[in-house]
Formats: sequence, C-alpha cells, structure tokens
Amino acid sequence: MRSLAAPPPALGGTAPARRHLLDAGSAEEYRCAVAQGAERVARHISAAQRPTTGADPADLQRAVDAVDLDTPLGEVGPALDELERLYLRDAVWFHHPTYLAHLNCPVVVPAVLGETVIAAVNSSLDTWDQSSGATHVERRLVRWTADRLGLPATADGVFTSGGTQSNLQALLLARDEACERLRTEHPRARLPELLGRLRVLVSEVGHFSTTTACRLLGLGDDAVITVPVDEAVRMRPDALQCALAECAAQGLVPAAVVATAGTTDFGSIDPLHEVGALAASAGAWFHVDAAYGGGLITSRRRRHLLDGIDRADSVTVDFHKTFFQPVSSSALLVRDAASLRHVAHHADYLNPEPGTLLDAGLPVAPDQVGKSLQTTRRFDALKLWLTLRIMGADAVGELVDTVVDTAAAAHRVLAADPRLEVVVAPELSTLVFRFRPGAGPHAHLGPQELDRLVRRVRASVGSEGLAVLGGTTVRGRAHLKLTLLNPATTVEHVREVIALVHEHAERLLLADEPLVLDEEPLGATA
Repeated sequence: MRSLAAPPPALGGTAPARRHLLDAGSAEEYRCAVAQGAERVARHISAAQRPTTGADPADLQRAVDAVDLDTPLGEVGPALDELERLYLRDAVWFHHPTYLAHLNCPVVVPAVLGETVIAAVNSSLDTWDQSSGATHVERRLVRWTADRLGLPATADGVFTSGGTQSNLQALLLARDEACERLRTEHPRARLPELLGRLRVLVSEVGHFSTTTACRLLGLGDDAVITVPVDEAVRMRPDALQCALAECAAQGLVPAAVVATAGTTDFGSIDPLHEVGALAASAGAWFHVDAAYGGGLITSRRRRHLLDGIDRADSVTVDFHKTFFQPVSSSALLVRDAASLRHVAHHADYLNPEPGTLLDAGLPVAPDQVGKSLQTTRRFDALKLWLTLRIMGADAVGELVDTVVDTAAAAHRVLAADPRLEVVVAPELSTLVFRFRPGAGPHAHLGPQELDRLVRRVRASVGSEGLAVLGGTTVRGRAHLKLTLLNPATTVEHVREVIALVHEHAERLLLADEPLVLDEEPLGATA
C-alpha cells in the first residue's frame, strides 16, 4: 500500500491562530495544557473542605461580566488563573460527602479519562465515516444495557444527552405508533384530529419531562393524565386501571403509560409488572423512566427492584446518575428496533440509501443517525465503556448498593428524631423530611410558618457552604431533601448535616430582629 506523506502546513489563518489547533504540530502543547488543567482541578478536589463556598450570585456575575472577551490572554497559565477565580474557586463539588441536594454524582476516574479522549478526538456519532470504531462501541453498550434490562434480541437504542431527551424520544415513538394504529381505523383523519384523542398516563410524582414532551409533540398539557400514588409514593395499579377505563369510556386513546423506576423526589419505584400488564391490556406503549434507578441493573443485591422492566417498550437510563459518569450520558432502549423508524431520516450527504452504496461498490456501514433526534452527537458511550473495562459492572453495583445502604441507615436516624417527620422510607437513596409541628422550638409555628422556616433553613445552610440540601414540595408543604449519590457519604455525615439543620433553624427562630420571609415575619400568627 502506498504510504501517504505527512500533511503540509495548514493553509489560511495567522500562525498564532493555527498553533492552537490540535494537530500533529501541537501534540506537545495539548499534552502540557491538559496536564496543567488536570493539576489545577486535582488541587481543588484535594483541598475542598466543603461542597461550596456559599458564593454570592451577584458577586460572581460582576466578576464574569468584567471579563473582556475580545482581549485574549494568549497563554494557558493566565487563562487557568482566571478560570480558578471565576469557576473553580466557587465550584459546587459533588464529590464532597455533604453535597446532598440533587441527582448529581461524583464521577469515576475511568469515565473522566474517557471524557478527555472524547474531547480531543472529537468524533461525531451520527455516521460511521465520522466515528468508525466509536459506532460499534456505542452499539455494543446499547446491547449490553438491553441485556441487563432483560429486553429481547430485537431491542436496540441510542445514547442521548439526558433523561429529558430520552423520555421525549420514547413518547415520540409512542405517539407515532398510536397514530399508525388510528390511521388504519380512520384513514382520512387529519393529524390534529388523531393527536387530540391521545393520552399519556404517568404517576402524579412522575418527572416533569413527560409533560414537556407532550407539549413538544403537539399533544399539550391536557393529554397528560396523572395517576394517584400509594403511601409508598408508587403508582397505584387500581387507579391506573380506573384511568384507562375512563379513557375508553370517553373514546380516548392511551398512547403511553409511563412508569417511574426512581422518582426524582422520593426514589420510589412503580410496580412495573402490574403497570406493564395494564398498559398491554389497553394497547398502550409502556415506557419506564429509569433515569435514576437504572443503575440497579449493576447491583447483585437489588436488581430485583426492577423486576417487570423487561415488559417495557422503551426504557430511559441515565448513566450520569447511578453509574457515576460525567454529564452527559444517557440512553434510550427500545424493545423493538423497528420502532426507531419513527425518527429515521435520510440525507444524501449524510446517510445514503444502502442501494446507492452497493451500486458504487462500497460497503454498507452501520450508522446511528437514523436512531436519534440529534445529528451531531458526542461519543459519550466511551466513558461507560472505559468504566466497565477498567472497573467492571460489579464494582459500579457496589457503589450503588453503598449509597442505598447509607440512605436506609440515614432514614432510621431521621425517623428517630422527634423534631422531624420523614415522608417515606427510601427504596433508593432519597430522603424527604420536614420539621414536626408541635415539637421542640417549632411548637408555636403554623404550617405556613414552617414552610418559610424550611425554605430559609435550606438557604441559610447553603450560604454557609458546609452542606448543600435539596428542597421540594409535598402536598403543598415545603420539605427538605437529602439525595445520597456519593458512596463516600456516611451516616455520620448525615448526622452532622441534620445537626446543622437544627442549628440554623434555632438560630433563625431566636434572631433578635424579626426575620422576614415572603414578606411576613417568622413566628407571626398564621
């Protein structure tokens, strides 16, 4: 085979501009820049004594606004100095054990290595001639995930940017499958007439992305039917059955039933077998949003919590939650690869028809663009690939089990505190609680006053920077939330955070001057 000569110097542009391009001539500069950046980040990770500095948003805004973006710094060192001042110094560190606010996880080193490779090579996962081996890696990981979920050999899927996109694509497939069925009955009906009959059923604590998807898909908010939950905050099959019967009585079509395996606020897992069976009996697409709970497929002790997920027509899994991957890394898995035809598209410049390639004597290579809502797409699968190849799935499962074990132990601590009431025992790793009215220093507070206290305590603890708490609303009342996704967090850390909560609550209640919240003084008559 003829050897190609080294490429000539790049044409166009000034020499100073060209030297920043990552190519053969700048390989050493790339190596040094990445090393300097990694050193700065490693230093901050090692030195972090709290999850956040409690920086004032206005101060950060002024600092960023003061930067003249039209005057470059020219070198890596000064730019990293500036980055430390604007970002790293006040970054929120998810690896710190008292970060307990949202579904943000600390990341494993193999995945960070993958992120570094992805950025430098810059593959795009739409067509094979832009990604070659990357295409096969993603397809292999899709198959691995489908197997772990118990989906059949017909399954397929694609990596996405996150759970919201995965859920959107799943409901697009569900909508179009329902419309195809309706077309056989009403071949002359206009699309708006078909869409107006479709309904999507989801639990009342399901993720907001279901409603967002219905808006984007032309169904509207009215298409979403929320199903009541039981005392464990899981969808009630009897209520779902009633809702499906009501749809039938009104001549409406249940396009999809969405079950949740790990609700955002409570970590609750809907009864997947029962919900899936009811969806099938109604002819509805069965989607499982396992963005949070999907990591259970790696657990040797808790995989059974996902029993019934193998009935799904589609499943969302967020690897950047319980697989400890950097954002972004999610996937949509479908039971039948044929259903992906609803997002397939063809462009001569991008993915020519197979017959065109064969006529030209070219091999027909696999592509992923026909499975995705995106065209240009990062090689996010590489992060999970390196994680599995270096750590293994069992090691990921051990991390998942650790946070769930810690949450169970933390629940016992909170439940034993007479000053607190916990909404529900966790199935995964989230705890939602509130000050108990009539207990301790809160005895004189009414519901609205407790709401104000809860919100102010969260803000007060966060401003100090020693811990970051989540917050939510349950039955119209403000609650605090602990989301445990860090295997380094222990029950003792939770005890320390709860002590902070009480300390800040008492400090606010005992303030010399009335503390105004929502334009009313704390402690005022409700």
